[in-house]
Amino acid sequence: MIRRWLSLLYVQVLIAIVIGVAVGALWPETGEALKPLGDGFIKLIKMVIAPVVFFTVVHGIASVRDAGKVGRVGIKALLYFEVVSTFALFIGLAVAKLFQTGSGFNIDPSQLDASAVQSYAQRAHTDSVTGHLMAIIPDTFLGAFAGGDLLQVLLLAVLTGFAINALPEKARLAASDAVDGLSAIFFGVVRIVVKAAPVGAFGAMAFTIGAYGFGSLLQLGELVATFYLTSILFVLLVLGAIARFCGFSILRFIAYIREELLIVLGTSSSESVLPQVMRKLERLGCAPQVVGLTVPLGYSFNLDGTNIYMTLSTMFLAYATNTPLTLGQEMTILLVAMLTSKGASGVTGAGFVTLAATLSVIPDIPITALAVLVGIDKFMSECRALTNLVGNGVACVAVSRWEGALDTARLQAELARGPDAPALAEPVPARATG
Repeated sequence: MIRRWLSLLYVQVLIAIVIGVAVGALWPETGEALKPLGDGFIKLIKMVIAPVVFFTVVHGIASVRDAGKVGRVGIKALLYFEVVSTFALFIGLAVAKLFQTGSGFNIDPSQLDASAVQSYAQRAHTDSVTGHLMAIIPDTFLGAFAGGDLLQVLLLAVLTGFAINALPEKARLAASDAVDGLSAIFFGVVRIVVKAAPVGAFGAMAFTIGAYGFGSLLQLGELVATFYLTSILFVLLVLGAIARFCGFSILRFIAYIREELLIVLGTSSSESVLPQVMRKLERLGCAPQVVGLTVPLGYSFNLDGTNIYMTLSTMFLAYATNTPLTLGQEMTILLVAMLTSKGASGVTGAGFVTLAATLSVIPDIPITALAVLVGIDKFMSECRALTNLVGNGVACVAVSRWEGALDTARLQAELARGPDAPALAEPVPARATG
């Protein structure tokens, strides 16, 4: 029995996280030195993310001869993202105002070390809506894969998918078979690489505790606790309500992706499990073309955890520095955050950059106050990534149901069987829910 449990990847990751915390707490210098283990694992995963997304999206579009259907799925996904992510921004703002998190800190920004946030401020200053839009277009076809920008890869995949659809039937089938074969190869690479997840989680967690310690966590525990509690309530209540509407339990869904959640907890990056999550969503009965479009798009446009963090942290810094904000300024924060959050990705530190970009538009809150959050951002990054992952999974199921491309009977059967059971060979006979 014990041997069977130890053979499960999520159990190995959980053990690795516990050992990593112990090493970082007992031997901080050793913990910091283990950082390359976590970084190396994330680099291995990112190495195959671009081709996995490319071939998955191309396969999905090439299998649908109706170009209008592809566009319809994309529009529905973006509409869902905008509504739910904006709701997340409102929740972060409302919780901050309700509890006035940060009041009483009386922080003097002039006494803070501005060099700690200088690089984030510079990156935020160069961000703009036009810049984000232009960045979607790669310099070269292969350049998108070299840089690993998911939106660039998605653009190329959509164009390639439509190009294959326009080919004569014989050429189209040959191209589709080639895409399927290459996709299988890269998913095979993912299965090999993911076996190193316990090592990556161990190194990343040891570094986090060794470098920042529990002291920084306790010092600003009020903000961290409020953020975690708000994120948990958002997942259980908001995403839970959406899940219930779609015919499944949010708790069962979380249990189904527990392996991926533990890897994200260890690495603080939701990108580290993108290929596995896409496969699991297909296994749950979501149509491949919906998964291929919705999940990669969600990594830039549906970051619920990042949105909660942005408004909550902005209001925290306002209260902590005794900076009064008018209702107009608070609404400006919401509007700016709606734009800056769309440029964030699933990688560690992106949320901090978007927060800096948001603060740069509200000059009343000194951007140097970000130095207060540097020590605890790594702990909050984990919660952002976990919330983003669950949010994107629920979004994919919701869009699939909206599109009438969800096998609800298969969804229920898979959630009841659990992720460790062999996948169903064929979809459960049932009418897809529209």
